[in-house]
Order: sequence, then structure tokens, then C-alpha cells
Amino acid sequence: MTIIHHSISPLLIRTDHNFPKFTTTNLQFHNRRSIIICENSTTKPPVSRSRTRSKPKPKELVFGYPTNTVEKGKYSYEVESLLNKLSGLPPRGSIARCLEPFKNKLSLNDFALVFKELAQRGDWQRSLRLFKQMQRQVWSKPNDHIYTIVIGILGREGLLDKCYEVFDEMPKEGVARTVFSYTSIINAYGRNGQYEMSLELLDRMKKERIPPNILTYNTVINSCARGGYDWEGLLGLFAEMRHEGLQPDLVTYNTLLAACANRGLGDEAVMVFRTMNEGGTIPDTTSYEYLVQTFGKLGDLGKVSELLREMESRGNLPEASCYNVLLEAYSDLEKTKEAMDVFRQMQTAGCVPNQMTYTILLNLFGKQGRYDEVRELFLEMKVSSMGIDASTYNILIDVFGEGGYYNEVITLFNDMVDENIEPNMETYEGLIVSCGKGGLHEDAKRILLHMRKSGLVPSSKAYTGIIEAYGQAALYEEALVTFNTMNELGSKPTVETFNSLIDVYARGGLYKESESIVSRMSECGVLGNNDTYNGVIEAYRQAGQFEDAIKAYVDMEKVKCHPDERTLEAVLSVYCFAGLVDESEEQFQEIEKMVELPSVMSYCMMLAIYAKSERWDDAHKLLDEMIRCDSSNIHQVIGQMIRGDYDDASNWQMVEYVFDKLNTEGRGLGLRFYNTLLEALWWLGQKERAARVLKEATKRGLFPEMFRNSTRVWSVDVHRLWSGGACTAISVWFKNMHQMLADGEDLPHLASVVVVRGEMEKSSITRDFPVAKTVYSLLKDNVSSSFCLPGWNKGRIVCQRAQLKKILADMGSGKGGIMDLSNVPIPVQDSKSYKPRVKKGGVSNSESRIGVNGGTSIDTRTELVTGPV
Repeated sequence: MTIIHHSISPLLIRTDHNFPKFTTTNLQFHNRRSIIICENSTTKPPVSRSRTRSKPKPKELVFGYPTNTVEKGKYSYEVESLLNKLSGLPPRGSIARCLEPFKNKLSLNDFALVFKELAQRGDWQRSLRLFKQMQRQVWSKPNDHIYTIVIGILGREGLLDKCYEVFDEMPKEGVARTVFSYTSIINAYGRNGQYEMSLELLDRMKKERIPPNILTYNTVINSCARGGYDWEGLLGLFAEMRHEGLQPDLVTYNTLLAACANRGLGDEAVMVFRTMNEGGTIPDTTSYEYLVQTFGKLGDLGKVSELLREMESRGNLPEASCYNVLLEAYSDLEKTKEAMDVFRQMQTAGCVPNQMTYTILLNLFGKQGRYDEVRELFLEMKVSSMGIDASTYNILIDVFGEGGYYNEVITLFNDMVDENIEPNMETYEGLIVSCGKGGLHEDAKRILLHMRKSGLVPSSKAYTGIIEAYGQAALYEEALVTFNTMNELGSKPTVETFNSLIDVYARGGLYKESESIVSRMSECGVLGNNDTYNGVIEAYRQAGQFEDAIKAYVDMEKVKCHPDERTLEAVLSVYCFAGLVDESEEQFQEIEKMVELPSVMSYCMMLAIYAKSERWDDAHKLLDEMIRCDSSNIHQVIGQMIRGDYDDASNWQMVEYVFDKLNTEGRGLGLRFYNTLLEALWWLGQKERAARVLKEATKRGLFPEMFRNSTRVWSVDVHRLWSGGACTAISVWFKNMHQMLADGEDLPHLASVVVVRGEMEKSSITRDFPVAKTVYSLLKDNVSSSFCLPGWNKGRIVCQRAQLKKILADMGSGKGGIMDLSNVPIPVQDSKSYKPRVKKGGVSNSESRIGVNGGTSIDTRTELVTGPV
């Protein structure tokens, strides 16, 4: 299959419409503004002028539409009118004529409001033009306040020459300079990195006997601190202002603390902080942020805790936000103990934690997987009667969803409903995504209904979660209906939506359905990515279409979509299904080149292919390599479990811990993991362990479709399992049926093994699918020929009640037959008891070597692709 992507969406393709056609004529005027006249308009300009001259009308100033409109009622009518006229004034429009209607109607305070509004817009051009025009008018001569504002506007734009020009001409215009105009010009130079000029202006204002105020010194100190002035110089300015009788305020101290933070001056920061407290200035959140930055750089955040204690001992209890700054710093470093020490410190001091405090801690514990602490903190929040809102629940939903506690996520939703807390879009998306990962399709459907009732339109992310939830339960029709509903309601599928549906089909080998979704992607103009190709490869592999799988891999390279680890694992699984040992080894080496350590799934696939080809030495070497892997506990535990080191109940807890940890990654990964592990265990002869692992998988909600019993049918669905897992499931199924018969239960009318689902159920070629072939051989060789493919469905292998009763009765205790789930030692190559053709589950090694697209071969090799891939 060649996957084709359209680079241009069909929605962007121009189509023909019968729009009315207009031709235009541009008429140029002296002010370079043009008027567009439509020739088919009902009113046309006169063709000729009358020879008699009429009295000329006075010219009126025509304004364009204001680019910025003023909020109604914000200013007086005159101020608002002037601002709107200035906004609509063209670049070369007359300011003088604009001001004429307002002569003697606007005070200088009104003009100050106009300049401040223009300053907020960053419109320095109109500000300067208005200022110049005011200088020419007797009734609107600017005062010091106007000069101060205009200098500030020009300074923010970095127009220092114009700033100084305005400042310098003040005496000529009869306006005395004040501390405010000096502070404004000092700030202009300081904010543009010219602190030397700021210092010169400070000296100049002193010579002119204009005493600086606290704002002036704060501005100079800030300019010098940002410009890199040495610390001694900053302290000199600080001492100078105190000498002149000015008391430093919070801005002064925070400016010095900011300088310490930028320069990593720890002792100096402590000195400033203590001086601040001794002077009666209470630090705020910004003060502590600078302290945290300072000591964070120095790797000594504990010093901030000491300073907080000093505040507490003086009776100046810091606010919760001050503690939160330090908490957040520890949280970013994932230092849980230190964060909890700060939390307990604030509680001991009598500072009540706020919602942000708990939010920081919930995120911290969630990232580290400490879910018990998350639960305790949440209960503490509820007991404290703190106002818990949707944002708090969103954090908890995200934490428990990432941790694999999907049912607990649903409990949180129910708790929200009971507490009358209205979920928002983030809440619903988080809930449905968790349901998708956990396969909780019923809960996902209920949450979607609640979302619609609340008036929110489900997003693409929400629909993707619903599709994923149905897919985890192999509910293909429901997943497709959800996808179609999404389109009908106008919610556009994203690439994640398409990939989710492709993955749903891929796990069950529904490659025809996967192909149709890929075609749908192309029609919608959505470009596929790595996940798209990975799903397609896995769909072909599960259906035994090996050549198509490798072709999809080659096509992936052609469209410059670079393979990732999952891609290489998918290709490795193709070679393992096809029984190609050499190609499997080469692919495994490719994975080793990409990642430092191949995943457990890659190791298990190689163990299975070595076992099928009876290369026991290679199997032992690979198993020892897993067990000796110091960099991964998962590899060690799984390797030892395969070897039988964890069979007793106490040690099996280690295996359960690994399974629980993998469960946090979602059930999509879980299906691949358990399939590869079951494949390795079965073909290595570890059948009892395989049955135990299968039980662990179903206990964690995977393969919910596997065992179904009704009065008419007992079925086992293995279409999403690999060959080893399918053999394990069928053996467990027969053992369960034998026990049910012994307990006196009535047998159903039909026993059914589901090996294929979807469109291919109607095709006779399904018996060549890898899982179908393995299961059919297993039943024929080890059970009875009464199991057959019915004419009404080619994806089932069935047996009638009469034959089933005889089969189960003949099985007896089950020793030596299909119900014999025992472990055998992994053969050694030079063992005297070694037999080159050991039958496992009724399938000989020659039979398990599956050729291209489901064909079999004995002592032959089939090349999937000619030439290098």
C-alpha cells in the first residue's frame, strides 16, 4: 500500500462562485487619499461641470474611521471626541484644525488624559505632533506635567534625542523643570541602558537645587542596577538617599534584591533583606522571588527558609504567597522533603496554606508517583473548608490519569458533581482522555453526555478519547460511529483522532479498515506522522500481510517521516511473525543503534523467534543479557520471571509492581507488552507462567473481550493476541470449560474461538492469518477435528455441544493435553535430551515458520523485500 498525503486541504482550493463583478477607478487627491467608485453604482459623478461658478463651500476636514476607539464613558465628552478625531486623523492630517473645535474647552488636565491614552497605545507620533501644536497655541501651552508625560512616551520608544530636545527647551518655553520632569528624563535614559547619563542628570538637578525624591532615586538605582553598575556604587546611591532624609521603600529594596539575584550575591541579599526588616518595610512576594533566585543560583535555598523564620520570630508573619515561592522552587527541583519542610513550617508559624500551596504540592507528588500523599493532601484541603474549584480537580484528574488510576479519575468526577462544582473543558478532556487510556467506554459515554447537557461542545480531543476507550474494548463499530458523529457535528478530526482509530483497527488486524481511514485522512488533507505509519505496519502484521507491512515502512522513508523506536519494533514484529531469524537479528541491532537499551518487548520478540527456530544458545544468551542489565529493573525482573525466579507468591509481587508501573502508560502499550511477553513464554515452554501473566493482564482490564459466556455460546476471542498468547488463552479456556462441566453447569449450544474480526470475516483467506493458522492447527492436532470453520463466518472456529461434551469428557484430568499448563526447562543445545523438532501446542517449528502474507514454508526462506530497507 502506498500512503498518499495531500499537501493542500480541499477546503483551501478555490471554487467558482457567481459574485457580482465590479470595476474600479482610482481618483487621486492632494492628500493622497483615494476614493474607489464603482462603475455600476446607481449614483455616478457628473460627466462635466457647469460653466457658472457657484459660491465655494468652506472646506471640511474629513476623518477616516478611528483605528482605536475609546471606551464609552471612560473620559469626558470633549476628551473622548478629541481622542477619536486624533485616531482617525491621516498621517499628514492637520492637528491645528483638529484642535479648533476644542479651543478653551479643554484644560491641561484634559490634555494629560489624552496623552496618557496615546501612551497606552504606543502612539508617539500623534503624541509629539499634538505636543508641538499645543506649544504654538496660547490657550494650550504645556505645563511641567505635560512635558513629563511626553518625555516618558518618547523614552519608552527609545527616542532619546527627541526626549532631550523636549526636556532642553523647557526653560525657553517658560516652563520650570521640576523633580518630575527630571525623573522622567532619567528614566528614559536608564531604561535604554545609559545609566551614566542618568547619574549626570541626577547631579545636574542637584546643582539646579531641585531636590530628588524617592521616585527619582528608585529610578536611578534601577537604571544603574540594570546597566551593570558595580555593587558598591549601588550602595553609595542607597546611602546618599538616606543621607538626604529619604526613607527607602519596598521598590528600593526589591530593586537591590533584583540586582543580587542577577549577580548571585548571597551575603549582600541577606544584608538588604535584614536592613529592609529593621527599617520597618515588610517584604512582599516579589522580595522572596528575588531571594529564591539568588540562593537558587548558589544552591542554598535553605537560606530562604532561615530568612522566613527570622520574619516569623519578629512577629511579621509572611503571607502564604511568600512561602509558595520557595515551595515552587523546591517543586521544580523535585525536592519533596524540603518542600514538605516548608509546608510544615508555614503551618507551624500559623500561616494558612492557600489553594496555590496545595496545587504546588499536588503537582509535586503527582510527578513522583506518590499517590497516597496526593490523596492525603486532597482530604486535608476538603477538611480545611478551602474553596476547591475545577482547577484543583483538573490537577488531580491529570495526576491520577497519568498514574493509571483510571477508576479513581471517575470517582473524582462523581465527587465534583456531588459538590456542585461545574467542570470546564479542561476537566472533561482530562476525564475522557483517562477513560480512553483505561478503556472505560461506558464512563466516557456518560461523561460526554454530561458535557453536552452543560452546554459545552465536545472538542476533537474529547472525541479522540472516546474512540480510544471503545478501541481498548475492541468495540469497532462504536468507535467508527463516534468518529462519524464527530464529523457530522462539525468537529474536525485531528491527526491524533485519525491515529487513534488506526491504532484501534491495527491491534485487531483489521487492515482493510485501517486502509480506509488512511484514505480518509488524505481526503481531509491531514498529513500522517510516525504514529500513522506505525499503526498501519502493525495492522498488516497482525493480518499476516507482511509484504504490505514492509512496503509501508519503505513508503515512510520516502515521505521523509523518520522512524522512531516503535516503528523499528513494529518491523521487528513483522520479521518475527514471518519466522525470519536473520532479518530479526539485523532489526534488533538497528534498534540498539537508535536507543541505548532496547525495550523489554524487543527482547521478548527475539526470545520467541529463537525458541521457534530452536536456537537455544542464542535464547539463553539473550535472557542472561536481560537479567544482567543494571540500567533497567524492568528488564531484570521480566528476565528472571521468564527463567522462573519469581514463581513463589512473595517474589511475584515484584512482577506485579512492574505490571502496575507499565499500566500507567495506557492500555495501548499494555497490549503490545503482554503480547510479546506471552509470545516468549509460550514458545520457550513456560506455559504455566504464560497463563499467570495472561491472568494479570485481564485483571488490569486488558483484553476484556477474551472470555464471554452465555447460555447459547461460550467463546474465547483471540483476534488481538499473538500466536503465543492465543495458545495460552485457548488452553486456559479449555481448562475453565472442563471445570465448569465438572461443577455441573450446562454446556452451551456452541463453543466459538474468534480469530478474525471486521471486514475480513467474510473472506476465506482469513485461515491464512497467523493467529488463525496457529489456533486452527492447535485445535486440530491437540483437541479434535470437530472444531471447524463455519460457512457463515470465516473468522470463527466453532464446535457443537454434542462434540464439545465428548471432547471435555475425554480430556479427563487434562495431563499431557491442551490443558497441561506446566513449565518445562528451556532446552540447552548440547543436551542429550534435546530434540530438534519439539512440538509446542501442536505446532511444529516448521509449521510455525510463516511465510509471506500467511503462507508457510518448511526449511525454506522467503525474502520480504529485495535489497536493503
